[in-house]
Amino acid sequence: MSAVRGVLIIGGGFSGMAAAIALRQRGMAVDLVEIDPRWRSYGAGISLSGPTLRAFRQLGVLPQVVSLGYCADGCDLLTADGRLLASIPTPRMAGPEFPGGGGIMRPVLAKIMADSTLAAGAQVRLGCTFELITPQSESVAVAFSDGTQGRYDLVIGADGLNSKVRESIFPKAPRPNFTGQGVWRATAPRPATIQRPMMCMGRRLKAGVNPVSQTELYLFLTEDRPVNEIVPQEQLLPQLSALLVEFAASPLAEIRAALSASSRIVYRPLEGLLVPMPWGRDRVLLIGDAVHATTPHLASGAGIGIEDGLVLAEVLGAHSNLDAALEAFHERRWERCRLVVENSLRLGEIERTGGSQEEHFDIMRRSMMALAAPI
Repeated sequence: MSAVRGVLIIGGGFSGMAAAIALRQRGMAVDLVEIDPRWRSYGAGISLSGPTLRAFRQLGVLPQVVSLGYCADGCDLLTADGRLLASIPTPRMAGPEFPGGGGIMRPVLAKIMADSTLAAGAQVRLGCTFELITPQSESVAVAFSDGTQGRYDLVIGADGLNSKVRESIFPKAPRPNFTGQGVWRATAPRPATIQRPMMCMGRRLKAGVNPVSQTELYLFLTEDRPVNEIVPQEQLLPQLSALLVEFAASPLAEIRAALSASSRIVYRPLEGLLVPMPWGRDRVLLIGDAVHATTPHLASGAGIGIEDGLVLAEVLGAHSNLDAALEAFHERRWERCRLVVENSLRLGEIERTGGSQEEHFDIMRRSMMALAAPI
């Protein structure tokens, strides 16, 4: 019998929702608080690797993801002028009936998981967060921003890169570190010729597309940026369009021409974070970007956060002692999350410095092999 009956999750992003669904599947009472009163998910599309599709199958949401997103086998790697360098296979890790990878609009995925969180029976409060977390001998007392209070066996901080829970329990923890790169994202109509993900390697830029529905695709582009800055809204379209000129002789030219003010263009400076273990104390545990925020070079950031929720529910259900469960959680998550964060940072460093392409390909290959292993 689990030592945990009542759980509070702070943060309603992908990691928090995955934890809520998985914990409810094992019969635990779950409260989830999300500071955004509209429970929004910002951004354009999201690429889904084979391991992430496998995690969605375990959560029970894979059919909705496949139906409302777009899944395909393989990925094509091209030069900036459109010459094919390689076609990379993507093993079918979610089962033989499901393709090896995919993409989906981020708000669409957020709604799928929010609906599943509610259907699982989690008690969700929006526009609410914590004011004070007070660990006690056998529980954690929490004062909320709406004036209410609660008591839980375990509190999970899933409140993202700039986690307030992390600040509360680990005030001296590392802070997010700007990597010297930024990523552009946008959506555009999907030409019929683009049937699966494609990446184009420029001199100092990397751009790619991933279908996210039957009619739309998700465009991404990484570039070197000397400073951590915000791009003004009115500059998003012209700056992205200018960057894509390097790929004018590739299939990206048609997509560049289709970009407009309605293309959901966003720019985000890339930051990384890997908090040393342990990721919790006194019945308060951090998961997801709160402790292992990664750059997108391995398309695995959201995926490993979702895996956190699955593994946490499994170990809590398997151990009658909370300390033993959390020790098992740390043992199973550290190496996998460390690999994603550190290898993604190294890939970005190689791109920024014009480093070895052989090393770049080798890191990608070894990372994909490691991530294919069971969680």
